[in-house]
Amino acid sequence: MGASTEPGGSSRSDKEWERFLRESAAGAADAPKEPSARAREVAKRLREEPDRGPEVWRSYTPAQPKRHKVWYVIGLVASLVVLALVILAPGRVADPFASEQSGSAPLAAETARPTQGPAEETAQRPTKEEPFRGSPAASWANGAAGITVPEAQAVGWMGTAEVERALASSRDFLVASSLDRTVLRGEHPAKAIALINPHQKDVRELLETAFQTPNEKNDPLLLFSRFQPSRTQLVGDVVKTRGQLTYREGERGALQVTADVTFVYPVTRANAGGDDEIVRTIVRRELVLSWDDPAKVITKPGTFSVISYKYHVTNGGCDPSKGYLAPPFGKDHRSDETGMKIDPYDRSAPVGGGDSSGDGCGKATRS
Repeated sequence: MGASTEPGGSSRSDKEWERFLRESAAGAADAPKEPSARAREVAKRLREEPDRGPEVWRSYTPAQPKRHKVWYVIGLVASLVVLALVILAPGRVADPFASEQSGSAPLAAETARPTQGPAEETAQRPTKEEPFRGSPAASWANGAAGITVPEAQAVGWMGTAEVERALASSRDFLVASSLDRTVLRGEHPAKAIALINPHQKDVRELLETAFQTPNEKNDPLLLFSRFQPSRTQLVGDVVKTRGQLTYREGERGALQVTADVTFVYPVTRANAGGDDEIVRTIVRRELVLSWDDPAKVITKPGTFSVISYKYHVTNGGCDPSKGYLAPPFGKDHRSDETGMKIDPYDRSAPVGGGDSSGDGCGKATRS
């Protein structure tokens, strides 16, 4: 018999074909069976469709591994950048939250008197959420953090450790007299007074009368910042500060400490509504304190004598007989342009002296 040709083009001999037919008739196990109609239909569909790989029902695809290495490198680089900022400009990262209100980077700590005032800020109205907005104080430190304390060295009758304690106590006085919330609300500054030498006669007389019958001579504002709670309330929990302590040897070997610090208090009317005006009262104080040798001066251990006190206030009222800072609201703002104009944020010149009486009351060029 001639060779038959299969669909694929291959040919089989007559002998092989006869064997195939016998095995198929006998039902050989490996004999090919004719596919069913369903099988032929499935085979035809598979030939016509593109190859998509095997389809698996309820298949499980393992999650892709996380790219830990990439994030590790990013985190490492960010950490190195922060470390470099801390090393090169520690003051600019000391108070990271201060810049959230203003968008300004926090200033480095003041270690010397600046040569000029801060640059003009974009005029923006303060709000209860951002009471320092539009003010140079927005980039100042909060509270005691804005008062720079120098490194201690032995001076006069004091060793290094004693000077360090005296500097810390001097800053404690500034905190207790001008930052303590109870004192700012008009309460008696007992903690601050406890640091003043009780044997200093003139200061003792001031303290005995200032809180009962305040006047220009015996004015509690000469040493303490306080607001009348029935009239004024502080906005938020932050008072901005900028300044420093310096020291040298004084008379009879005493440690003489000079404090020059500006305090910025955001305030509004007492019981004000949500849209009431916010005013920033700005007080700059210069205090000279003497930590005397008890062998040469009558003093109580752990206290200082007050050599001098100067301060200048803007947006705080001009009447020393009240004994409270009196921020002007609304129509109370002074419109007198003849008074001395002053930039309350300019710390490049010494404090002029006195509080604000007469022409010295002045007018702030900005607040």
